[in-house]
Formats: sequence, structure tokens, C-alpha cells
Amino acid sequence: MESNNDTVVTEFILLGFSGFRSLQVPLFWGVLCIYLVTLLGNSLIIVLSLADPALHSPMYFFLRHFSLVEILYTTTIVPRMLVDLLCSHPTIPLASCFTQMYFFSFFGITECCLLTAMAYDRYAAICRPLHYITLMNQGACACMVGASYLMGIITGTTHSICIFTLPFHGAKTIHHFLCDILPVLRLATASTFWGEVGNLAVTVSFIVTPFFLILLSYACILATILGVTTSQGRRKVFSTCSSHFFVVILFFGTGTVAYLRPEAGSSSDVDQIIAVFYTVVTPMFNPFVYTLRNKEVTGAMRRLMSRFL
Repeated sequence: MESNNDTVVTEFILLGFSGFRSLQVPLFWGVLCIYLVTLLGNSLIIVLSLADPALHSPMYFFLRHFSLVEILYTTTIVPRMLVDLLCSHPTIPLASCFTQMYFFSFFGITECCLLTAMAYDRYAAICRPLHYITLMNQGACACMVGASYLMGIITGTTHSICIFTLPFHGAKTIHHFLCDILPVLRLATASTFWGEVGNLAVTVSFIVTPFFLILLSYACILATILGVTTSQGRRKVFSTCSSHFFVVILFFGTGTVAYLRPEAGSSSDVDQIIAVFYTVVTPMFNPFVYTLRNKEVTGAMRRLMSRFL
């Protein structure tokens, strides 16, 4: 007979929030409400940017794709999470775990690249206004968005295949509510050294490097803002960047804490709380930041409502 350690794993047990049984129903309703707001808010941005000619600019072209990826990114995680919150013994087949990890990586990397492209767009608009039409023409914007999706596909595919080609025997309990990279990697029975090196390389390449490039863009923008003579001009320039910068800090801040802190992947409760922020809460803020603080979007919303009312 095969021993436990030799049994090939065909499914994983997702512990999730099983340690908080009394809070699972309130968590279910809270996460469901946030998810619905995320879907409606990001869908509204997509509809407005398509329907209103005033929003047919590179900035809103990138924002439209970012909102679409936010919807897909959170949909990869939240529906499964909601089902598991109502289950007493949640499990996930190996193939489903692979699929979730692939799309989670794919959309996460794509978001990082799109935020970097949006920062470059703001840099070109403020620091090089005379060349903006040339730099951010339709072809250039399409190439940037296409490259963002391509990087997500390549990284998600490579990373997921490398992890799931490792053998899994015996241990099959994931101390998480999703198939995140580190918790799954540490269940493998073979050496995970190169897997962890690859995870670190991806993190540095698609979290640290884009964040550094975005900060560099905003350093140039800040220098330009300080060169504006009138306070009204400074406020106008600052208002066009503040929404994007807030989303950048929120997204890359939680990503850095989740994947670059020394004990990442070892403290299940802390990891899950951080993961709730970057998979559930953060995508909800995008519509609020770009609608409540943006006169062009609120104006487009009023014009769209006036058509139907």
C-alpha cells in the first residue's frame, strides 16, 4: 500500500477563513457587496469611455482597459471565495487551482503594465505637450496595451506551468482562500528553490521595476508642476495626475507588502488579510477615484444620464 507521503494530490483543501466560522456569513455579504460595486463601477467607466466622445483620449483608452482587467482580475478570485465561505470543507481540483493561478498572475501583471503605460501618458501630456499627439498616437497606445496583455500571458503561463510541473504528494492544505503562488509552491515535495527565485524575479520585474518607472515619471511631472507660475495652473496639472497616483500607491503598496516582505507566505492570517485588500477591496476604489475626483468623467456621466432621462 502507498503511504500518505506517496499519494499524488488531485485536489487541494482551501482553509481560507475557516478559523473565523462565526464571521463567515457577514464576510460573505460584505465581499458580495464590494464585488457588485466593483463590477458596476468599472463597467460604468468602460461604458462612459466608449459612449462619450469627450473621453476618446489616450488616458481614457488606458483607463477603459484597466477597468476591464480589474473586473476580470477580481472575478478570478471572488466568486470562488464566496462559494467557499458557505462551504464547511472547501476543496479545489488541481486543474482549477492551476487555472486560477494562471489568470490571477495574467491579470495582475497586465495591471502593473497598464498602470506604467498610464504614467507615461501623463508624463507625455504634461512634460512634452508639444509632442503628445505624436508620442501617444492611436498605434502607440494600442501597442502599449497589447504589450501589457502579452506580458501578462507570457508570465502567467510560464509561472503557472513551472509551479504545477513540480510533484505534489501528501500535504494538500492551502492556508489561503485562493491558489496564490507561494502557498501552493511550498506544498511541492521537490526542491522549490528555483520556483522561489522565479517568483522573486517576477515580483522585481513587474512590481518593483514598474513602480520605479512610475515614480520616475512623477518626479519629472513634479518638476514641471513646480515650473508652472500660477497656482491655478499647478492645481490643474496636479488634478490630472492625483487619481492615477492614488491608484498606483494602493495597488503597488499592497503588492509590495504581500510579496516582498521577508515573511511573505509564512503567516497565513496576515497573508489573507493583505490578499483581501489587493483582490477584493482595491479594485473597488478604481471607479470612485476616477469618477468622484474627475470632472470629465462626472460630466460624461451627466450627459449619459440626460440621454436616457
